[in-house]
Amino acid sequence: MPQSKSDKSPKVGEKMPLAVVAAPPLDYQPGNPKTYRPAIALVGCGGITSWHLRAYRAANYRVVVLCDVNLENAIRRRDEFYPDADVTDDLHKLLRREDVEVVDIATHTAVRPPLIEAALKARKHVLSQKPFVVDLDLGERLADLADKNAVTLAVNQNARWAPHFSYMREAVREGLLGYLESAHCDVHWDHSWVEGTAFETTPHLILYDFAIHWFDFLTTLMGGVAPTRVFASKVRSNAQMIDAPLLAQVAIEYPSAQASLIFDGHTRYGRLDRVYIAGSEGSISSSGPDQDHQQVELTTAAGVARPELVGSWFPDGFHGTMGELLLALEQQRIPMHNARNNLVSLALCFAAVASAERGEPIVPGTVRKLP
Repeated sequence: MPQSKSDKSPKVGEKMPLAVVAAPPLDYQPGNPKTYRPAIALVGCGGITSWHLRAYRAANYRVVVLCDVNLENAIRRRDEFYPDADVTDDLHKLLRREDVEVVDIATHTAVRPPLIEAALKARKHVLSQKPFVVDLDLGERLADLADKNAVTLAVNQNARWAPHFSYMREAVREGLLGYLESAHCDVHWDHSWVEGTAFETTPHLILYDFAIHWFDFLTTLMGGVAPTRVFASKVRSNAQMIDAPLLAQVAIEYPSAQASLIFDGHTRYGRLDRVYIAGSEGSISSSGPDQDHQQVELTTAAGVARPELVGSWFPDGFHGTMGELLLALEQQRIPMHNARNNLVSLALCFAAVASAERGEPIVPGTVRKLP
């Protein structure tokens, strides 16, 4: 019998559109301890710390002292966010304070390790700014020192609590995608804002200082599965003005999965930020013009879900890193952004940088220092 125009049945080989279903409620937002509100000290009061302090103030965390070798920086941050806090340019005086339990060390990487070491020896819990270290062996020694002194060392990988990253990670951890098979991220933006700043001369600006967030994202997705090989490349755009290459790409192999990262750091028009993750039981993706405007879509046999996420990477990411540390201390567990976990992300990053320099695949973990 001929098919009538009103017959909506699919043709042979044609698939019916998936139903739109409710998004599963996942615990993607920053957490807070129930009652634990320790005294916090901030060491290093540079530009990024306005986001630290904005997040801590909104979460009602107790920042009692701010420290910077340039005392004016500490005074400025105090006056802006915590007018009742003390200020100092003497780290050792700060570390002798018995009331301070947690130290947020937000200085540049080059000067940070001895500060972390001093804080750990003073038996303070430490949140280290990222990137954690440029030497994996040094990072392991600092993690060992934290264990020896019965304190916790975590790393401020704030992108873990960017709403879209966090929701996608939790979807994977909850098993909604089944066995993970692939993860692909591409970012197209203009990073030439670093011209005239200290970042302009940062070696491996894109693959190290910027891409560490995406290497770390892959680490959180893979749940302890180590990558087997990395191949990366970098190149300067003809139009860019700064010396550091702003274009880079990375291919990563796992025992039964693959991942790729693309960074177009000189995109002036039509900026785009995307993630696509596929598994045996579903996929999840996000897309938008930047990291703070992302539409997430989860597709499984049940249908398509589009969660309405709240929050933004800045400042929620900084709330998330401190909140997870405090929550872990209250619950007497290891925080998910602990130093040893972050070393896995750094090993992947260092291998990618070495691969881009040598033009050959690298096994993560074999490159112990940032080239």
